[in-house]
Amino acid sequence: MRRYPRTAALLLAAAIAPAATPSAAHAVPGADSPSGAAPGTQCRTQIRGSAGTAVCHNPDPAVVHVRLHIVCRRWWDPATDTRPVPVGPAQTVTLTGRCWKEIRSVWITRG
Repeated sequence: MRRYPRTAALLLAAAIAPAATPSAAHAVPGADSPSGAAPGTQCRTQIRGSAGTAVCHNPDPAVVHVRLHIVCRRWWDPATDTRPVPVGPAQTVTLTGRCWKEIRSVWITRG
C-alpha cells in the first residue's frame, strides 16, 4: 500500500486551520481598498450573529464621512445602509446595523 504523507499533512492542516467565522473581525484598509473608505481611514468590521458593527478611526486632519452597508443572507430580510457619519481628525466612530437572521456581508464606504 502506498502512503501519501503530503496529502495527509494538507488534510490535517485544513482541519486544524481556523475557519472564517461570522464573529471574526476584518481589517479594511483605506488607501487602495475596493470598499471606498477614505485614504488613511482605518475601519474594522465585525459580524456577530445578526448584528454588524464597524469601528472607524480617522488619523488625518480632514473630516471624513463613512457609511456602513449590510446585506442579509435571507432574500426577505432587507439590507441596511447607514447615513454618512462624519469622522473628525483623530476621532473614532462606531456604526451598527442588523438583519433579522444571518448577515451575508458587511462593508464601509466613504460618502
